[in-house]
Amino acid sequence: MQTGPAKLISMHRFRIQEISDGDLILLQDADQVHHVKDVLRLGKGDEITVFDDAGQESLCVIDHFHEKTVILSIKERKRISSTAARLTIACALPKRGMDEIIDKLTELGVDTIIPMQTSRVVIQLKKQGDRNKLARWQRVAQSAAEQSQRSRMPDIGGVTPFEEVIADSITFDLKLIPYLSGERRTIADVVNSSRAKDIMVLIGPEGDFSPEEVDMAIAAGFIPVSLGAQVLRVDTAAIAVAAYVKLALN
Repeated sequence: MQTGPAKLISMHRFRIQEISDGDLILLQDADQVHHVKDVLRLGKGDEITVFDDAGQESLCVIDHFHEKTVILSIKERKRISSTAARLTIACALPKRGMDEIIDKLTELGVDTIIPMQTSRVVIQLKKQGDRNKLARWQRVAQSAAEQSQRSRMPDIGGVTPFEEVIADSITFDLKLIPYLSGERRTIADVVNSSRAKDIMVLIGPEGDFSPEEVDMAIAAGFIPVSLGAQVLRVDTAAIAVAAYVKLALN
């Protein structure tokens, strides 16, 4: 077993919670085992890459199958480190749901995704519904991370009230709130002149943030920005912001 100097390459990637010490990994998630055996039809000697939530990545060879487990032999290990800016998107719950937003923001490398309840959000989730949605969003993010060859899963929070998001934003060194009216800077002007390492962007609902929410955000250090002349849907705005910030700063 050796440590690779570059990102480990395999067409097939699977996420587990932790890659422990030793030369073997047990792939035990029923969906992943089914995907390996019945969808991809991989066999002994085929390579897959496994990554975990701590930034470790291992190129593995299928050693053998045992009942409902795939036994993997580690061929190479690598710890993924990043000096790029961390990006958090707090996005108001859209009418069409968060699945597509979670999927695309994961592909784009967003580090933290916070589904957000604002005063103009139509959808109201009860506690059980919130738990069910969170489990679904995490599955969507895992699938997107595996498909896009991302080495870390994004952190995904439960549905969080706007006021709580603002209160928790104190540690960020750049905070942006796209808004449709009033005095604003362009997002390009703000981001291109920034050396921030921990960025939060708020994405408003259909109907935009209320004036009271904007005032609260500005008082907490958020900079009002414009995303251009067009009025974007919630999902389009979230994806556009993530893509621009990641390309500009990373």
